[in-house]
Amino acid sequence: MNFRTMMAVAVVAAGGFWAVAAQAEETVIWWDFFGGGDGVRMKQMITDFNAAHAGKIKIDATTLEWGTPFYAKVQTSAAVGEAADVMTYHASRIPLAVSQDLLEEVTADDMSKMGLSASDFAKTTMDAVTVDGKQYAVPLDTHPIVLYYNRVLLKKAGVLGDDGRPVGMGNKEEFTATLQKLKDAGVEFPLGSVTADGNFMYRTIYSLVCQQGGELLTGNEFLAGDNAEKLVKALAVLQGWTKAGLQSTYTDYPATVALFTSGKAAMMINGVWEVPTMTDLAKQGKLFDWGAVEIPVIFDKPCTYADSHSFAIPKNKGKQISPEKRAAVLEVISWMDKHSLFWATAGHIPAYKPVTETAEYKAMEPNATYSTLTATMIFDPKSPKAGVAGPIFDIMSNYFVPTLNGETDPGEAVKSIKEELNSM
Repeated sequence: MNFRTMMAVAVVAAGGFWAVAAQAEETVIWWDFFGGGDGVRMKQMITDFNAAHAGKIKIDATTLEWGTPFYAKVQTSAAVGEAADVMTYHASRIPLAVSQDLLEEVTADDMSKMGLSASDFAKTTMDAVTVDGKQYAVPLDTHPIVLYYNRVLLKKAGVLGDDGRPVGMGNKEEFTATLQKLKDAGVEFPLGSVTADGNFMYRTIYSLVCQQGGELLTGNEFLAGDNAEKLVKALAVLQGWTKAGLQSTYTDYPATVALFTSGKAAMMINGVWEVPTMTDLAKQGKLFDWGAVEIPVIFDKPCTYADSHSFAIPKNKGKQISPEKRAAVLEVISWMDKHSLFWATAGHIPAYKPVTETAEYKAMEPNATYSTLTATMIFDPKSPKAGVAGPIFDIMSNYFVPTLNGETDPGEAVKSIKEELNSM
């Protein structure tokens, strides 16, 4: 059964808890930040939802600019009671939103009405949307970074295993040797990384800190104890690859993707959201044989940075949501999670475990291969200063770029980072 057929079946079978009582059509104002392939897929899901709920619920959707503009809009609109009825939200931004009193709590009764429970989601993901024991969002997905690779170039260099995956993924020495063999085989950039954007590289760097058992925030202190040294080690590894010509230098996001898709970079660390780019190019006959796997274990244990696109209900000042509207909003969230198999074609890992346990999802590649990393993923520390486009990102980014590109000593960079983070 293909995705469109499954969605059509879902339309016929839809209704959920909303169907219990006949009501006048409710319009649900929806805000999201999805562009590109994400946006195309979400628009299709909204169309399918509206078709399934004709005469009952209609989503009126608006897509806003990702990042700071989106969250600024939410804050200013909620303050005057003019925010959406439901919106997408990064889990990493929830502690800040809660501190600003921007979100309605998602209660146990809400979860029950949606036919959802905490056990339907990975513990790490649910923890990311919970602050002080209260849940403030419902996860739609997890979107980690992964390692993309060119099977043709890896095979030529003798670093493609019999299973079609890269060899040397178990420790720093092995993976560095794999990169060197690719270099020796004539590959211009064994690894493509977004080394001109410290905000993006935070994902890789924090993964490597976690692989050492480290954390960014302990209590109220940033880089406490030996965590600073673990950050130094993570930066030193990445800087070493750059200096040895094993990793691209000062490459921004589009350039990094271009290096990989053009065959100039044999591997690339990037988000799962680039899976549709690769899939579409491959369908057009414009891409080599490729794959994507969990990032290598460079230090002591597997660990990968991830965030979650979640659904949240804004707390509109002076505007109490009606029971009918809330019921409609809960139906929207429930339906989207339970029909997130189509969303998985955007590369994201559905947060709702019953979807990832289906035969259809297990047949999706490379998604099914890298989805196992949800058992060892790490989210941002729970702090109002953390999260997408947050101050932690900005401070660290200023030092990451020159360090990754060999212009700043990792130890000196971390010393400055620690001082600035703790003086926020």
